[in-house]
Amino acid sequence: MTGEDAINLKILRELTRDGRISNIDLADKVGLSPSACLRRVQDLERRGVVSGYRAILNPAAMGIGFVAYITVGLSDHSKNSQEAFEKSISRAPEVRECHNVTGQREYILRVEAADLAAYKEFHTEILGTLPQVNAITTFVVMGSPKDDRA
Repeated sequence: MTGEDAINLKILRELTRDGRISNIDLADKVGLSPSACLRRVQDLERRGVVSGYRAILNPAAMGIGFVAYITVGLSDHSKNSQEAFEKSISRAPEVRECHNVTGQREYILRVEAADLAAYKEFHTEILGTLPQVNAITTFVVMGSPKDDRA
């Protein structure tokens, strides 16, 4: 966010905390008039700095009791192999995030499941059956003292 002035950074920080904040409350928190604040928010949206607003879901309330990050190595580093893996993984509802990364593995996934048994089912029956995959390492989330994802 290096291209934004201090007031825009305040606006972005507040919108990140509460995307449903009223314009009047937002203006008050950042020290602007409501009309000036609205113009800035609209400009941030128009420029794509703010690309949308989302609900923050409570995993426990949705029956999700198991979260893991998984590194995935592919047996073939070709574009076709990557595209096939990404297409397959995009259909797996347990996979909430998929990132193509550098390093010893090609991908990092964030997976949510009801419990360890449900994760094992995903690991064995979905991820473990993909022909492109040759290495899987799971990191089970024990707690999340900081999580700013919206």
